Amino acid sequence: MAGPARQEARAAHNRPMLEGLAPVIAADTRLVILGSFPGAASLAAQQYYGHPRNHLWALLSALWDEDLVALAYPQRLAALRRHRTGLWDVYRSCEREGSLDSAIRVPVPNDLAQLKRLAPRLQAVAHNGGESARSRRITARLGVDVHTLPSTSPANASWSFERKLAAWRAVFSRYDLAPLQTEPAPP
Repeated sequence: MAGPARQEARAAHNRPMLEGLAPVIAADTRLVILGSFPGAASLAAQQYYGHPRNHLWALLSALWDEDLVALAYPQRLAALRRHRTGLWDVYRSCEREGSLDSAIRVPVPNDLAQLKRLAPRLQAVAHNGGESARSRRITARLGVDVHTLPSTSPANASWSFERKLAAWRAVFSRYDLAPLQTEPAPP
């Protein structure tokens, strides 16, 4: 390796490890949404799904008929707890430039086996996107249902909001965490 390529490789190895966020899980949590690792905006704000174009809070708003997007972050977390839903990520730390999952390097996993201890009433894990779902072999050992949902990331533009909502609603309604969407009765 010569010149600029060597310098770039050396710089990549000197990137600091980024630290993720603490789990948002209560004893009565029935479903945990597992992301991969917080994006740059989330880390800067120290808030899960802190990028304004991420669909997570808007999806939950639609599922629960409650405007979480308009709430301050502590109130969003309170709504999660009321709806017996938790948040965490599969990676505790990693190296990454930017926010894309494909840029994650040297990931250090969270101890996902402790989910049942943190949430003894846990019924399901919902992986938010493909990178998170790579940990299915670990979450499958928890003895709860495991689902892979379409990523709420703005990078997942191939799924419309409505299509994401339908997929998320199907899982949440299965655990009585959101009503099934019914068609209005004809006049």
